[in-house]
Amino acid sequence: MSKQSGKIAKSAGTVSIAVMCSRVLGLVREQIFAGMFGAGYAYDAFVVAFRIPNLLRDLFAEGALSAAFITVFTDYDTNRSKEETWRLASNVLVFFAILLSLLTLLGIFLADPIVNLLASDFSAISGKRELTTLLTRIMLPFLIFISMAAVVMGILNSKGKFFVPAMASAFFNLGSIVGGVSLALILPRFGQPAIMGMAIGTLLGGMLQLAIQLPTLKKCGFRFTPRLRIKDPGLKRIITLMIPAVIGLSPTQINIFINTNFATSCAEGSVSWLNYAFRLVQLPIGIFGVALSIAAMPVLARHAAKKDIKGMKETMVSSLTMVFSLTIPATIGLMLLAEPIIHIIFERGAFTSFDTIATANTLTLYAIGLFAYSSNKILVPVFYALEDTKYPLIASFLAVATNILIINLTIDSFQHLAIAFSTSCSMILNFIFLSIVLYIKTGGYSVSYLLKALSKIIVAGGAMAGLLIWSRGFFVHQLNGGLLQACFILFIIISASAALYGFLLHFMQLQELTAVTTKIRDKFRG
Repeated sequence: MSKQSGKIAKSAGTVSIAVMCSRVLGLVREQIFAGMFGAGYAYDAFVVAFRIPNLLRDLFAEGALSAAFITVFTDYDTNRSKEETWRLASNVLVFFAILLSLLTLLGIFLADPIVNLLASDFSAISGKRELTTLLTRIMLPFLIFISMAAVVMGILNSKGKFFVPAMASAFFNLGSIVGGVSLALILPRFGQPAIMGMAIGTLLGGMLQLAIQLPTLKKCGFRFTPRLRIKDPGLKRIITLMIPAVIGLSPTQINIFINTNFATSCAEGSVSWLNYAFRLVQLPIGIFGVALSIAAMPVLARHAAKKDIKGMKETMVSSLTMVFSLTIPATIGLMLLAEPIIHIIFERGAFTSFDTIATANTLTLYAIGLFAYSSNKILVPVFYALEDTKYPLIASFLAVATNILIINLTIDSFQHLAIAFSTSCSMILNFIFLSIVLYIKTGGYSVSYLLKALSKIIVAGGAMAGLLIWSRGFFVHQLNGGLLQACFILFIIISASAALYGFLLHFMQLQELTAVTTKIRDKFRG
């Protein structure tokens, strides 16, 4: 299994570097939002407005379309001619550009009733619903650019190109920051709200995310053929895979819809606190879960195309082990250091100490489900590679039911915190269900290997937690002091804890870690 681990880890490492750049820029973007708008009226409106194209993006672009396209494209690339493969890619780009353009126009026309459905309580605050509707109409075309970017990313990943597609999202954040801040400073002079500039910046970022990948796509030999063939067998197969996948992903979007609706009924600022906290928990999800998923997906698809179920199971188990080894210490760190992290990153300008505490409590509860959220990004592509999407659908509906039940039982007492807690619980249930179904469906995989690795991770994680708790208490005054001092102390604490964790796993010889460190050592020796 070490050969497979090394291959995926190498690709995942490449993706992780690019994703790290993107997530850091994403945090800078959130810092700008926090400093300029704080947690309340304008940012609440932006979050809800951006959530609408984001819901559609998760359904069509980075969810069903991406997974279905990679499965079929990899099969074509493995078993068909180069001409047939590139014709399929061109046809998919044309078809979905037209479909999503029509969907975007419909969304712009229906923006007001959609906003009212998603955030009906905004009508109680003068101008908030109208602002949200305006921002929604501006940002909806983002869906087209990000969907095309997802198809291009699928092509490049299938060709073994990981860095540029992963780095493209960094350019989205860069475009959002530069374009958004510039317009946010200019537009108020013309009587327009500053937050409108950030919405236009988001649209510019989506265009940049697509454009930055095109030169690499051309180097791979792709030549765009602008024609539409509805009856193309490859396109039909992608749509056939997508339909149940969209249905399977729709419960997740229903969950987001439900959570947003509940959040808008809580105290003003709740939507912002939830969004800031989730942005932070997305950092390890992106660096570990998404990176490993992107690296593993073409490998899984290639095993499926060759009917190599044994190789697919080994890839999945190895990938899950790596996810556990990275997300469990990240969970411990986020839970124990939530408040100083929020204080350092966001507490300035319009973002108050009260917002810090509210966001830190939210982050702690989101972090509980981090391992499950990241693991699901490995498990779901296995079902797609097997061209069986009904079980992710069932799992998603179970997650929706769990989410609704927990929120209804706890929201009166815990307000927005109930939403973060229910999200983590539903993700964990999703993970358990998918793991059991895959075990039965594939004739069993090495659970003993996973449990042995998990026991090592828990022991190392426990030691790391002890060091974090002691350090947090010992440096409590420094962590609450000046920004530079707090940053330095937090960096020392995190570095020391990560070093201890890595040393213990190396000492206990976790195979995935050994495979990665061996490759790094051999590379330096070479």
